[in-house]
Formats: sequence, C-alpha cells, structure tokens
Amino acid sequence: MATIAIFNQKGGVGKTTTCLNLTAGLTRSQRGPVVIDLDPQAHMTLASGIREVKPDESVVAFFKNGTPLDRLVKPTAAGWDIVPATLELAKIDVMLGNDAKAGSLLKNGLAQELALTGAPILIDCCPMLGVLTLNALLAADRVLIPVSADFLSLQGVHRLEVALNVLEGKLKRKIERRVVVTRFDARRKLAFEIFDKVRDRYGDLVCNTRISENVALATSPMHGQDIFTFAPSSPGAADYKALTLELLRTGFFD
Repeated sequence: MATIAIFNQKGGVGKTTTCLNLTAGLTRSQRGPVVIDLDPQAHMTLASGIREVKPDESVVAFFKNGTPLDRLVKPTAAGWDIVPATLELAKIDVMLGNDAKAGSLLKNGLAQELALTGAPILIDCCPMLGVLTLNALLAADRVLIPVSADFLSLQGVHRLEVALNVLEGKLKRKIERRVVVTRFDARRKLAFEIFDKVRDRYGDLVCNTRISENVALATSPMHGQDIFTFAPSSPGAADYKALTLELLRTGFFD
C-alpha cells in the first residue's frame, strides 16, 4: 500500500480536514489506513478523538528516542489507527536540524515497522518545509496537495511544485502528486477562476472532485469526529465520499 503525504506550505487550505475525512472515507471502504500526525499543532490527533497524549506516547518518541512506530500506534473510536502528535514535536526541527541523516528517519521507520500491515499510510504534514516535512516527503510514494480556492493558496502550490521538483532531482525518482481544490464556494466567480487556473497549470493532476465550503467540515473536528459521523447528509460528506472514491478508482492509495 502507498504512503501519502498531505501537504501544502500555506495554512488554512483544509489540509487536516482532508486528511481526516479521507481517512474516514478509506475506513468506510474497508481500506482503513494508519495515520501519522507530523504537525506539532496535533489537529489530526485531536480530530481523531485522541486527547492528553504524553510526548513519550507520541511520534515525538520516535524521533527523539527511536521508539518503534508500531509501539506508538493508537486505535481510534472511529476505526482507524494513528501515531499521534503533541506540541513537543515542534522541538524536533531544532533538535535534528544539523543531522544530515535526519530526513530519512521516517522512511526507515515505516519500512521496518509498519510496512507489513498492508494498510495505506497517510501523513498529515505541518505547513512548513523543515525536518518533519522532509521526513514525510522522503517517506511518501505520493503527495496530495489541498489548494483552497483563493489567490494566495494558488501561489503556495506553485512554490510547493518547485520544491518537489528540486527534491525529485536529488532523489532521482518521481514523486507522484495530485491536487485537490478545497473551500470551493460556487457563489463566487473567483472560485471558478482559481479552479480553472489550477486546471490549466496542472492538468490531469487535479482531482475532478472539488470540496465545497461547508460549515460542518469546519465544525466536526471540534467534536473529535469526521464529517461522515458528524453530518453524514452534508455537502461536505458527499464531497469527501466522492474524493475518496475518485482516488481509490485511480489507484492513488495502492
């Protein structure tokens, strides 16, 4: 199964929302993934209903102490497994920033400890390029890039594309990627213009499914729930179901 990094350098584009609801969609499709929360804000951990995680029970222990990832996996009430994060994760960039081998830690850890599960692995990245994100990108087979339907988000994906191209040159391998447009408001002409610009530039890399702006999507993480549990009849649930099926159909998680 594939390892998918969900990443954009710009915050507020629906990165964790996409990770949460794709995870839920895969679980509902009997393809339950293992999620790794690599964001010090730990929003994916909180949205999965996991509270009061100690640093030595989180992904911090993997980077700091070499604790095997499979010992840090926690089950969630919603049915998927997660390696949770805590705020202590913010110290890892400083701690490992001068270690030339630090970028490969997660890749090696996944190969040794979680590869045998056969489940897709989704990584919720922090919105900045650093040691943690480098670990995610080096470990990933593919990258999913959420882009909200606004001008600044569009500029962010262009910068990320440049960074991925540079990384591909160093790795000497292609990093498969897909772009999904989020926070799409059909009442705004700008939303359609941004979608068209994304399509013009990235062509078939852009998902056909667009994620509409939806209050329920913003609210569900506050309750530690995915959109299918919190508001199963909402437009957000319909959109993330469609996105999950689209990515499954195209083999993105295989």
